[in-house]
Amino acid sequence: MMTDDEGPPERASDENRRVTAELAVPEMDCPSCAKKVDKSLTRVDGVVDATLQPTTGRVEVAYDPDRTSEADVVAAIENAGYEVVDGAGGDADSSGTSDGVDVAPPSEVWTSSRAIKTWIGAVFLTLGLAFEFVLAGNPAVATVLEQPLALSDVLFLGAVVAAGVPVVRGGYYSAKNLSLDIDLLMGFAIIAAAAIGYFVEAATLAVLFSVAELLEDYAMDRARDSLRELMELSPDEATVRRDGEEVTVPAEGVEVGETVIVRPGEKIPLDGTVIEGESAVDESPITGESVPVDKTVDEAVYAGSINAEGYLEVEVTSTAGDSTLARIIEMVQGAQQKQTEKEQFVDRFAGYYTPVVVVLAILTAVLPPLLIADPFSVSVGGYAFTFAGDWGTWFVRGLTLLVIACPCAFVISTPVSVVSGITSAAKNGVLVKGGNHLEAMGDIDAVALDKTGTLTRGELAVTDVVPIGDTDESALLRYAAGLERRSEHPISEAIRDRAEEHGLTDPPEFSGFESLTGRGVRADIGDETYYAGKPALFEDLGFDLGDRRVTDGGSVAAAADESDDAFDAGTIAALQREGKTVVLVGTETELLGAIAIADEVRPDARRAVDRLHELGVENVVMLTGDNEGTAQAIAEQVGVDDYRAELLPDEKVGAVEGLQAEYGEVAMVGDGINDAPALATADVGIAMGAAGTDTALETADIALMGDDIGKLPYLYSLSHSANGVIRQNIWTSLSVKALLALGVPLGLVSVAAAVVVGDMGMSLGVTGNAMRLSRITPDR
Repeated sequence: MMTDDEGPPERASDENRRVTAELAVPEMDCPSCAKKVDKSLTRVDGVVDATLQPTTGRVEVAYDPDRTSEADVVAAIENAGYEVVDGAGGDADSSGTSDGVDVAPPSEVWTSSRAIKTWIGAVFLTLGLAFEFVLAGNPAVATVLEQPLALSDVLFLGAVVAAGVPVVRGGYYSAKNLSLDIDLLMGFAIIAAAAIGYFVEAATLAVLFSVAELLEDYAMDRARDSLRELMELSPDEATVRRDGEEVTVPAEGVEVGETVIVRPGEKIPLDGTVIEGESAVDESPITGESVPVDKTVDEAVYAGSINAEGYLEVEVTSTAGDSTLARIIEMVQGAQQKQTEKEQFVDRFAGYYTPVVVVLAILTAVLPPLLIADPFSVSVGGYAFTFAGDWGTWFVRGLTLLVIACPCAFVISTPVSVVSGITSAAKNGVLVKGGNHLEAMGDIDAVALDKTGTLTRGELAVTDVVPIGDTDESALLRYAAGLERRSEHPISEAIRDRAEEHGLTDPPEFSGFESLTGRGVRADIGDETYYAGKPALFEDLGFDLGDRRVTDGGSVAAAADESDDAFDAGTIAALQREGKTVVLVGTETELLGAIAIADEVRPDARRAVDRLHELGVENVVMLTGDNEGTAQAIAEQVGVDDYRAELLPDEKVGAVEGLQAEYGEVAMVGDGINDAPALATADVGIAMGAAGTDTALETADIALMGDDIGKLPYLYSLSHSANGVIRQNIWTSLSVKALLALGVPLGLVSVAAAVVVGDMGMSLGVTGNAMRLSRITPDR
């Protein structure tokens, strides 16, 4: 398969006139199918690159329009034996890309022409078996080459023609493209069996294999449904205000800066900013968050989210192709091209497995009749097996091994699991940018968590208001808000916000404001000077905050309740031990109280860490640039196993490398911007709150689209389960194939059993097992 980085050097000049065709090929549903299509495309002069995605049934071909055309590309795919469905392509646009597809459209599997031929073949096979083995009469109806043909033989040949011709046709295209795959093997087996008069075996192979193919098509179509659901999240139309009128246009036709109208119950068609109205918006398609988010003027909204109840006017900030949802879809599709180590192993193994088993099948059909002169018996575990040298018996056993030589079940076992896992994650607000990252996440030994913006909200807020004496909480907040009114410091903003939350919008009128650099502020009301600042400021004013100490480790509330003057250094120390910044408020002679401010720990941070521990992650470490005291306080609150404090951004890289040396595979969770070097260093980089953030989407291997640390345990659980499913699929399919292959020479495995169990059964089994991943959901 060709990629952008591997194109022939002589074609480098084609870059400037390259056109890309995106085509839907639903029947291309396994890696061997894709290889056959790729070989056919490589013979087309002018094809520059080809990207084939069997899990989506999608082919993307870049070609030089001066040397070939899209019709030639389509013909090459059809020459590989696969139909390009209507509406898959289109005329190239100005960017050089044809109107294409994201995933093959749903297939009418059970009513297709292939299905009808299979059902006709099944009827012929059933009637033939009835006349051959059940009914009394089976008259001869014809003679071919002096050999009489019974009615059952004619029915069997009818089954071969009806159900077998599509198989033989596929085998012809496989031979034409030098592809040793199941179509070639089964086509040869059907022709060979029919040619030497083994009509029952030929008909059984044709019908059962065709049924198996239909079941596999159906299973793959179901697997593609999750991708289609993701594509359908994007609205096709938008209501736009143009020249004072509301008009409905395709979403692709809306430009940045235009205003779209979104009424209750409608999907938001494009990313934008609310300029009028307010409403609760369901952002679960983007972030996976089930609770609607209130949106007002100047807040961002995303394409694909649903306006629940209010009227919104949105100024568009990105075109349809550049929206957050469009990038998610594009990355989910691209993720399928990044093979896991297990996929690479399976591909290498299949390259050896099929030729080896084909050789064994030939030897099985030829050698025993040549080497066994007289029949003999072998007893194994009380069972006697008789071996004779008749050609017919060993020919059928050779055919059976040819069926078992098909590696379909274990070749599709990994990609279908990866697709199921990645699309399931995307629908739950987690963007995994490659199967390799999904696999790596399931094998991590330690998780490194950035503090600010990950374990905490990243915004300062008032956590404690502790008044003293006759001062009540409202009075303390009013004085503090008044003193901090002219400051732009984040601590001042947090105090003002808390006052507004309590409806305290009329702070005292201060005058003579003065900033005391590094210590606080002061201002006057009449002849009285008030102060707000660090404890050190009030010690400088003459307050002795060190007379009494809280030594029992009690809570702030307990210390404050002892007496009116219970507020002391012990209270301050208790607040500071919790990682909070303390602001005292008072005059030169009286303390009114204290306000504690902190970057609040996310309410679900503790549960996320505990859940990681429950799932088997033994080492969860916090990395922060904060001081030792604050780091220790936050670490104790969230329950991490260890922490590293006072780290500069570049020092976080060293911390991650240290964790890798100590524990092994490490996942780093950060905001995707300041933590970019550490994210890149970790085995898996995970960005928090990446919705709408280009940098986070591009930097990390995995992005938690919502601002929700609670999705981290879900991600680990999904990845760990995906690895388990992939291992189950690979080893189960290989084990079944091996057992069937061992049973063939002993006469224990029939052609029908090989098809039903080894091909049809295992393909359905691995697909069904992979679909279990879609049932894993985040803890609520």
